[in-house]
Amino acid sequence: MKKSNSPSLKSRLAVFIALGGWPLGGYLPGVIAQEYSLPGVGNGARPVVAINNDSAGGISPRSLGGLEANLTVPVRTRQQEYDQLAEEVAQWEKQTLLLRKAVRIVSPTVVHIEAIKEESVLEPVGMSSKGERSVPETRKVEEAGSGVVVEVNQRNYVVTNRHVIQSASPQNIRIETFDGVPLQIVRIWEDPSTDLAVIDLGREDLPVGRIGDSRGLEVGDHVFAVGSPFGLNHSVSYGIVSAKGRRNLELGTKAIVYQDFIQTDAAINPGNSGGPLMNMRGEVIGINTAIASNSGGNEGIGFSIPINIVMTVAKQLVEQGELKRSYLGVSVERAFNVDSQMGVQAYRAKGAFVKVVKPNSPAELAGIKYGDIILEFDGTLVENDEHLVQLVGLTSTVRPVEVIVLRERSKLCIPVSLAQLSNP
Repeated sequence: MKKSNSPSLKSRLAVFIALGGWPLGGYLPGVIAQEYSLPGVGNGARPVVAINNDSAGGISPRSLGGLEANLTVPVRTRQQEYDQLAEEVAQWEKQTLLLRKAVRIVSPTVVHIEAIKEESVLEPVGMSSKGERSVPETRKVEEAGSGVVVEVNQRNYVVTNRHVIQSASPQNIRIETFDGVPLQIVRIWEDPSTDLAVIDLGREDLPVGRIGDSRGLEVGDHVFAVGSPFGLNHSVSYGIVSAKGRRNLELGTKAIVYQDFIQTDAAINPGNSGGPLMNMRGEVIGINTAIASNSGGNEGIGFSIPINIVMTVAKQLVEQGELKRSYLGVSVERAFNVDSQMGVQAYRAKGAFVKVVKPNSPAELAGIKYGDIILEFDGTLVENDEHLVQLVGLTSTVRPVEVIVLRERSKLCIPVSLAQLSNP
């Protein structure tokens, strides 16, 4: 085979890339020189290329195989490549160092929890004329989870999920600090409707987590979770807020009626329950509670209780021993005619339409009327009727709240003093 002395396609391509790319039939205004290594040229060599701008506007390389040219392309050494890479990575590492710092600050506020529970199960004992016979038996089950130390009324408590310690006696619950120091339980409060529990350890010297504002979260915000997945205490996972306001989830028990979950793709696994979901400022913005999974493990869909709800419940449990549900006194439905009243086309219904105002209720006393559309409640935009029920039930009665309603195409701000529902 005849051997050609003309430059290879690979060399031509290397020159093309080194010059930033030549548009077909285009014109190269001036000479471009940048560092680039041509194939087949050793380190230290300085190959050159001549550029000829023809009258037709095209660009043709001249003397590609030779060394005469008016454009030099110096070779970059491997050491220079490494130096540049290190410089670029240093800029990127400044961002990752923020996560390291946040984890370092948060970790001492997280406790590891192990609970030994007694559960009733049906055990088969044999066959009879009516089929297989089973008898109820009690077996011990060990569950691991986490909790975070928070301040309530100037005292320190641990908040966690109720299902982590449910059915376990205090002597069968082990709690230890970040560095493995065991802690003694003084008292436990539980609330089935939110799946939250508050534990008094009688200790005021524990590091306390800083509380954030879960109402300020936006989809796409970076978050990280700290917990004990599969018993591996103080494990950290990282992700984003995937969605907000997840409700009506099938969580295995009908007792959890207050649902307004944060959804995250940070890895949540069995054992993460009760641990905190944190923002990048190191603030607690949720308590990790559940996962959506076909396998029982992480599939990128985890759910956390917003910390604003957590702290409302924790405060009532500590002060009153139970959660007291608030009462507005209206019956509502989805507000499908919000945008028609506003005079704009609707893409999605928002708010809650008031169809009944109960006599002598907080709503009637405040001036809320039939036909009003509740758009905002205590600073939170109302998505629908179910959302309003959740907001009202978990709002404190010790202060008036502002309710924004739409009435005859005008927005009104109505202060309302909620009452306590005596028989939830």
